[in-house]
Amino acid sequence: MSAATLAGYLAATVVLMVTPGPDMMFVLANAARYGTRAGVVAALGVAAGEAVHVAAVVCGLAALVSASPVLFTAIRWAGAAYLIVLGVRALRRAGGPVDAVTEQGGRARRAFLRGLVTNLLNPKMILFSVAFLPQFVDPAAGDVTAQLVLLGALFVAVQLAVDIALGAGAGRLAGRLADGRWSRRINRICAVAFVALGIRLAAS
Repeated sequence: MSAATLAGYLAATVVLMVTPGPDMMFVLANAARYGTRAGVVAALGVAAGEAVHVAAVVCGLAALVSASPVLFTAIRWAGAAYLIVLGVRALRRAGGPVDAVTEQGGRARRAFLRGLVTNLLNPKMILFSVAFLPQFVDPAAGDVTAQLVLLGALFVAVQLAVDIALGAGAGRLAGRLADGRWSRRINRICAVAFVALGIRLAAS
């Protein structure tokens, strides 16, 4: 793989990662309501989900899912339902008091697991991984599997860096606003975005 190809891949990945989507909304909502730690842990969960997608591409499983209309539709509906449920729950909590991170013993684990599920149940990530990664593979450059692993690892690393920066920044800003109005407002925005994304995913 040439340096030019790798540079083009990284540039395209950065552009994709800064585009708002369910993963970014989830990280932002967790950081705004529960603080920096929750946002960072949510980012780790999202990255773990993407790592699973990359592994599926390497193993050929993602191509199988994308080729099966029934399986793909089932994942699409499950993902849409999950996003809508997250949005409804966030809307119900938006008017309540902001929880202190130190009082949420299981908050980090829940943030990680929900971030993981949010990413895994996004069928567009499956199609994206199948369509995007192989474009930058050069069979003449060596082992195709090794190239896919490298590209996937870089993709996950970029996503993790962007989401952690977002979660840390939103968490710090929420911590400075002691009245919690900003975090509740962001929580409402993210909740509406979750529901809208879920409806869009179900209708797509």
